[in-house]
Amino acid sequence: MIEGPTSHNYFSQRLRLNYVDWGNPTAPPMLLVHGGLDHCRNWDWVASYFRDEYHVIAPDLRGHGDSDWMIGGAYNQLDYLYDITQLLHQKGMEPVTIIGHSMGGAISLLYASLFPHKVRRLVVIEGLGPSPKMEATYAEKVKSDQIRKWMENLRKSSGRLTRRYPTLEDAVQRMKNENPHLSDEQARHLTTFGSNQNEDGTYSWKFDNYARFFEFGGRPTQEVRELWGDITCPTLLVRGVESWASDPVKDGRVKYLKCPIQVEAFEGAGHWVHHDKLGEFVHRVKEFLENDG
Repeated sequence: MIEGPTSHNYFSQRLRLNYVDWGNPTAPPMLLVHGGLDHCRNWDWVASYFRDEYHVIAPDLRGHGDSDWMIGGAYNQLDYLYDITQLLHQKGMEPVTIIGHSMGGAISLLYASLFPHKVRRLVVIEGLGPSPKMEATYAEKVKSDQIRKWMENLRKSSGRLTRRYPTLEDAVQRMKNENPHLSDEQARHLTTFGSNQNEDGTYSWKFDNYARFFEFGGRPTQEVRELWGDITCPTLLVRGVESWASDPVKDGRVKYLKCPIQVEAFEGAGHWVHHDKLGEFVHRVKEFLENDG
């Protein structure tokens, strides 16, 4: 059983946002940033390994976990980035070591691009965005059709009812279906902290359905990737061999990073490498963080 963190609130753009703090405030700071439709407690296993050496905090992004949902507008990476920037500013945590997963990795890359002097080390788990092949397919679509499709998706979200699971066990099973690599303990932990019990006794995920869709044009672009060239800290790129995400070395996305880079692929892991191969992941990250070269 993991001895858990303490939960705190901070404000960004009038939203009350949640983060958890694993203590050890005099130690070097570490920020853990979750991916889309996830929550900060998905980092508990990783945080438990680093809490003795770092002051670890992990936020719930807006619209996720125990943070407020947006009213009006659409979710986009710049708002997420601003929230993270505000948290680090208010906590006075710099220079910081950041570990980000998926969308959280993309946000972390952008933060390190804009504030290179504030980031000591960066670990990105499958956070480089769409592959060039995916982008090319998207670019072939007529722009007006793209906008209409985006509006249609938002309209569908407004009428989409939050799914209700009869029991917590049903929600746990849904979690395991999403990632078959999860152990029973992991799936239950992620579900317990990622869901609320409704008045009728059913369970629903905490995230806002609108968070499924970015603001139009809100995904990483060529211009954003060019910003990665401003990152100066050593960076470790992590991927799972069994993931749907493509290899950033083979598809050329690593060329935008001019900082010292290491790339690690984990066999037997999918998109959630830090869950699927926890021990190996932590060992590799510690090796990376302790290497002064």
